[in-house]
Amino acid sequence: MFDKFGEFDSYEEINKAAEGQKAEGDFEALKELAEENGIDPEDVADYIDGGITQLCTPLTAAMGKIEIECKELKPQEIEVDWVNYIKGRAFEDEKIALAIRRKNKNIFDCIGRIGKEAYKNSWKPHERVMKAAGLPSNCKLGMPGSARVKMIIKDYYLEAK
Repeated sequence: MFDKFGEFDSYEEINKAAEGQKAEGDFEALKELAEENGIDPEDVADYIDGGITQLCTPLTAAMGKIEIECKELKPQEIEVDWVNYIKGRAFEDEKIALAIRRKNKNIFDCIGRIGKEAYKNSWKPHERVMKAAGLPSNCKLGMPGSARVKMIIKDYYLEAK
């Protein structure tokens, strides 16, 4: 992840690097920069052709980072929902989109916080529920609701460094 160009702290940094590659005429490096940051190849083509003036926006930079992180995370089941909540929060609030791109923020820590909340707030379901599920009666379950998950995402990405 971010092996060739390093992790950028903002969409502005990505755009500055892209400007440099474009000015040098190094379109292969520009394509590699975009790929490493999850930027859509069509956006790269539009940028090279002059159809757009910047390679990425706060939102496309955030979505790109999430996509790159998900290649490593390989989210399963509820994690897929959590990733979609993170994406949704970025669409709803540009401050979150900008924060997602920060070097000190990542999807692993955010999902870790959500998982911690699930563990911390687990409860013992009704005995009949456990029997119907074929689980031992001493088993505990827990999962924060979508509103709580969205609050955890906001708190994580917008907290001070």
